[in-house]
Amino acid sequence: MRLFKLATALTNRLPVMPLACLSLLAGLGVAVPAHAVDEDDDLKAIYGDKLTVSIATGSQKSLRLAPAVTSVITAADIRAMGATDLDQVLESVAGMHVEKFGADYFSAYVVRGIVSELNPQILVLQNGVPLTVMITGSKSRFWGGYPLQNVARVEIIRGPGSALYGADAYSGVINIITKTAAEIKGTEFGITAGSFSTRDVWIQHGSKIGSVDVAAYLRSGKTAGNKDLITVDAQTGLDRLFGTKASLAPGPMNNGYDAIDANLDLSYDKWRWRNSLIIRDNLGTGTGVSSALDPVGKLKSERIISDLSWSDAHFGQDWGLGFNASFMQYLQRIPVPIVLYPPGVTFPTGNFPDGIIGAPNTSERQIRTSAYAVYSGWREHQLRIGLGHDDLNMYDTYEFKNFTITAAGLPQPAGPIQTYTGALAFLEPHRRKIDYFYLQDEWQLAPDWNLTAGVRHDRYSDVGSTTNPRLALVWDAAYNLTAKLLYGEAFRAPSFSELYSINNPTQRGNPAIQPETIKTLEAALVWQARNDVQVKFNVFKFRMKNLIRLVSNPIKGTGSSYANTTEQEGHGMETELSWQPGSQLRFSGNYSYQHNVDEATGQDAGYAPHHHVYARADWQFAPSWMLTPQFNWVADRKRTVGDTRPAIADYKTVDLSLRTNAGAWEVSGGIRNLFNADARDPSFAPGSIVNDIPLPGRSLFVQVMLKL
Repeated sequence: MRLFKLATALTNRLPVMPLACLSLLAGLGVAVPAHAVDEDDDLKAIYGDKLTVSIATGSQKSLRLAPAVTSVITAADIRAMGATDLDQVLESVAGMHVEKFGADYFSAYVVRGIVSELNPQILVLQNGVPLTVMITGSKSRFWGGYPLQNVARVEIIRGPGSALYGADAYSGVINIITKTAAEIKGTEFGITAGSFSTRDVWIQHGSKIGSVDVAAYLRSGKTAGNKDLITVDAQTGLDRLFGTKASLAPGPMNNGYDAIDANLDLSYDKWRWRNSLIIRDNLGTGTGVSSALDPVGKLKSERIISDLSWSDAHFGQDWGLGFNASFMQYLQRIPVPIVLYPPGVTFPTGNFPDGIIGAPNTSERQIRTSAYAVYSGWREHQLRIGLGHDDLNMYDTYEFKNFTITAAGLPQPAGPIQTYTGALAFLEPHRRKIDYFYLQDEWQLAPDWNLTAGVRHDRYSDVGSTTNPRLALVWDAAYNLTAKLLYGEAFRAPSFSELYSINNPTQRGNPAIQPETIKTLEAALVWQARNDVQVKFNVFKFRMKNLIRLVSNPIKGTGSSYANTTEQEGHGMETELSWQPGSQLRFSGNYSYQHNVDEATGQDAGYAPHHHVYARADWQFAPSWMLTPQFNWVADRKRTVGDTRPAIADYKTVDLSLRTNAGAWEVSGGIRNLFNADARDPSFAPGSIVNDIPLPGRSLFVQVMLKL
C-alpha cells in the first residue's frame, strides 16, 4: 500500500493534464481478458524482442520486471519510424527530449528536465563501453550524430544508474548495441539522400568463417546541415558597447559534417572482440563557439574503440563469470581555426583586426578493465559482484591562438597565431585513475515479490571517493499488473575542463570542486490492460546537490570559475501507451511532465519542456507497405532568472515515413517537419542568440537498401 500512497502523493502535485491523460489511457482497458498476456506473435515478428532488457541489472531480464524505469527501441522500431539518426530515436522516448545547443549545433539528451550546456549528466555507452570524453565529461560536443544502420537495439534507463555504471549515470543511461553476424545474416548495401545535401552510403555483412562469427560495417556520410538565419549574436552586443560593426549577424549557422563509421565484431565461443572507428570531420561551429557567428571554423573528432569480453554463465555449479577490457583513443582536432569573435572585434584590452582566433586540441587514451561473478547457489538470491579499474589519460593538449588572457580574464592581442602548450595552453595534460567495486543482490523474497539491492564504491585519484546505493522492490501484483518502488543515488564526476581550465576568456577550472550528486525516488506501474493494450505510468521525485556552475566570483582575481553552487529539486511523471488493434495497425505514444526548481532562486531551472507528447502510428495498409505518421509536441519551456527575453515558443511537428519491400530490395522515404513549423530550442542565458536556436524546417529523405 505504501507504493500506491507514494504514487498518489506525487501525482497530487502534478497538473490536471497528466491526470486527464492517465484517465484516458486507463479507459482503453475496460475489458480485461482471462487468458495469459504476452505480446502478440505478430508484434514480435514486426518489432523484434522488446520484452527483455540487460541494462537494468547487467544480465538479461524481463522488461516488465526490470528493477528500473527502462525503454527498449529495436532495429525494427527504428525502421518503422524512418529514423536515420540516434537523435530521432531518443526524442520518441518518454521522459526524454533532444535539445540542440548553438555551439557546434550539439545534441543534448535531456532526461526529466536535467540539462546543462555540456550535457554530462547522461551516460552514453556503445556495447557497454562509455563514450565519455574527459575534457567535457560527456559524449563530446564534437558529436556529429550517430547512424542507425548497424544498431540492433537501444536500451535506456531513466533515472540514476551509478550503483551499476558509476560516474555520469546520473539522469539516465543509454546503451547502443550494435548488430551481430546473426542479426545481419548476409550482405546489405544501402544509400540515403535528402535535404541539406545529405547523403549516406553503407555496407554491412554478417557470416560465419569457420567457428568465428563475423559482423562488419562501413559507412560514409555527409551533410551540409540546416543553414537557418541567426539575426542577433554575441558580437551584436559587443558592437553596441564599443561602437564597432564586426558582427556577421544576420547570417546563417555553420552546420554540417562529414562522417565515417566502421565496426568489426568477431565472436568465438564465449569470446567477443568488437572494434569501432568513429570520425566526424568538417564539423561546423553552429552559432559559434562563443555565440558569435563563425562561418569558417571546422572541428574534427576521432574515436577508436576496441573491446574484448569473455563470459560464461555456467562456469561452475551456481557460478557465472565474465570480464571485459576496452580501449578508446579520442582525438579532438581543429583543422580550420575557430573564430571566437569576428574580425574587427574590440575589447578594453585592444583591437583584433583578424578576430579572436583559437584552436584547442586534445588527445585522450582510456583503458578500462572489469570483471564480475554471479552466484545463484543461495536459495531465492542471485548475487552479482564486480570490480574494475579505469585509467583515463588526457596525455596531450595544445592550442593555436592569437591572444592571451589578462589577470582579469579578458583576451588581449598577441600578434600572429602561435602554438601554446603546457601552462600557456587552455588546459594542461591530466590523468585520472578509478578503482571501483559493486555488489548487487536480486532476492525473490516471495513468489510475487523481488527486491534488488545494490551498492557501488568508486575511488578517484583526483576527486575523492563516492558510494552509491540502489533499492528496487518489484511486485508482480497480478498476471497483468506489475508495480515498482525504486530508490537510487548517483554522481557526476567533474570534467577536466571544470577542474583544470586555464587561459580561457570565459571559464576557469577549480580543482577543489566535488562531484554532483542526486537522490531519486520513483514509483511505477506496468498494466497489460488488454491483450492488445499496454499502459505504463511512473512518478518520480529527485534532489540534486553540489551542482557545478560557472560563477562570477573570481579565484585569485581572475574571471568566472567553476564551483559547487546550488541545489535543485524536481518531480514529474511519464505515461506510455501501446495499442495494437490488429496485425496491420499499431499505435504508441507517451506524455511526460517535469518541474525542476533551482533552490538558490526558488525559480524554474529553465530550458527543458514541462510538457512533452510523442505519438506514432504504424499502418501496414498493404502487403509489404508501411506508413508511419509521427507527432511531437514540446511545450512550456521557461527562461532562467534574469533572462528577460520573451517566453520560448512551443512547437508541434509532424513527420511521415513510408516503407516498402520488394524481394531483396527495401525502399523508404519520408518528410520531417511536414508543415514546416518554426521550431526552436532555447539559447542559454544571457541570451546572446536572442531568437534561440532554429531547428530544421521541412526536409525530405529517401533510402534504398539491397539485401543479398
